Amino acid sequence: MTSNGTGVGQVPRPARGGRRACLHGSVTRLATRTTVLLTAVALAGAGAVLLAGCSGASDDTTGGTGPTATASAHASAGVLGAGFSDPDQPPAPEATIHPEPGSWSGVHAPAGYGVVLLSDAGDAADAPTRTLLDAVESWAADEDVTVTPVSAKDADDRIAAVLRAVDAEPDLVITVGNHMVDPLAAVSPTALHQQFLVVGAEIAEPTSNVTAADWTGGGFRGEGLGPSSHYDPETFTEDRAARGLRAGLAAVLHDLRGIVVWVP
Repeated sequence: MTSNGTGVGQVPRPARGGRRACLHGSVTRLATRTTVLLTAVALAGAGAVLLAGCSGASDDTTGGTGPTATASAHASAGVLGAGFSDPDQPPAPEATIHPEPGSWSGVHAPAGYGVVLLSDAGDAADAPTRTLLDAVESWAADEDVTVTPVSAKDADDRIAAVLRAVDAEPDLVITVGNHMVDPLAAVSPTALHQQFLVVGAEIAEPTSNVTAADWTGGGFRGEGLGPSSHYDPETFTEDRAARGLRAGLAAVLHDLRGIVVWVP
């Protein structure tokens, strides 16, 4: 949907058609399995075949996450403030950074930026997830960002929902709600062309296309690990959700990806 609530779909980009077809050919058959862990294992095994089969696809397209889009994003996204990260020592993959408060405030979504908001319909009444959904909608209205909602209808639809989000070919998929962590972890390694941002949770072993924005009180990392010892739903406030979202987006737009952005 747009910032005024109008649903908007993303127009498929021809340059990615082969890549999307390859993704479905290797993954969709797994989407109907009801056990997330079994699906994750199957997808992990298929991942190498999928990536090899898609290796002929060009990365020099103007797709949402290609080099041209990255250059455009840098040109119009603003600059990171002092203390966001050390420019002389970029964070290693899977590292955690602790940006200074407000160091992300000068970064804004580039013109024409498109986002898919990925969630689970069963989480609509969950207070932490509802707060995160509201934060994304508020941010999109402020930044004039096109947001397309994609929601899993039930547990059996979660893998398929991630695939639908990738099919929309947005610049970024923002994932909220604990129930979508495992499906995202299963699919994201097979969709390295697509950038993801998880807000209020993390993936245990993220690939370079998955960035997380988290805080003390968040920290869910999947069913195998469960909530962290400091998990506290009360910390999912409107203000903290907004800070996490904006800090995470700032990291993605400035190529600090595959890491955890820890906000106060």
